[in-house]
Amino acid sequence: MSERPDQRRDPVDAIIGQWAAVRPDLDTTAMEVFGRISRLSRAMGDRIEKTYATFGVSRGEFDVLATLRRSGEPYTLSPRQLSATLMLTTGGMTGRLDKLERAGLLRRSPDPHDRRGLKVTLTPQGLELVDEAVGAGLAVQTEALSALDTEQAGQLAGLLRELLLATEK
Repeated sequence: MSERPDQRRDPVDAIIGQWAAVRPDLDTTAMEVFGRISRLSRAMGDRIEKTYATFGVSRGEFDVLATLRRSGEPYTLSPRQLSATLMLTTGGMTGRLDKLERAGLLRRSPDPHDRRGLKVTLTPQGLELVDEAVGAGLAVQTEALSALDTEQAGQLAGLLRELLLATEK
């Protein structure tokens, strides 16, 4: 990608410059894009993790609560549905559910339609926590996104959508 003289530089620019010095034949456009996406993902992931920690949950635990919340009333899913949505093994899901149940944020109960099944339901305390935590997480993301104007943010969202769809084929 071409660089304007007045453009600010980031750590990816240094890496690209090093490659240009030793391998000027390489087209590093993809490295510029995905290197920045990777660094941005790590930085925002760390910020979000710290935010959710103030509510006493990890990002993974928040994801369980948020999945239940997004399912709508009565905020109930089976462990299998949760595992599939979050792309977790049943063992990984069990650990999260155990911790969240001990904290009083969800409860497990027998599935009335399947003698062998369970249902996982947000408790009122869990509903309150996830609603507060999602607002706090969005505030952190919105603050970071304020570096762009509304039009730029919309363009970036659209471009990233296209890239994600192309890579998930």
